[in-house]
Amino acid sequence: MIKFLRYTEYLYLAVAIISIYKIAVLWSIDPKETYIFIFFAVVSVGMFLFRRRYRKRFEERKKDNQQ
Repeated sequence: MIKFLRYTEYLYLAVAIISIYKIAVLWSIDPKETYIFIFFAVVSVGMFLFRRRYRKRFEERKKDNQQ
């Protein structure tokens, strides 16, 4: 279960990196089209941080219950 949570963290990070790449490519062509990718990048980074904190808390709780 914890490995699955770790993979979803990095999935959000990958979406953020792809969105930032698309922002860099599309900004000079059509800045209005990049707003959706800015939104995806911000939400993905936020979800990455949230999921990481949640996973660490879950690991600590699991470790405390085993002791």
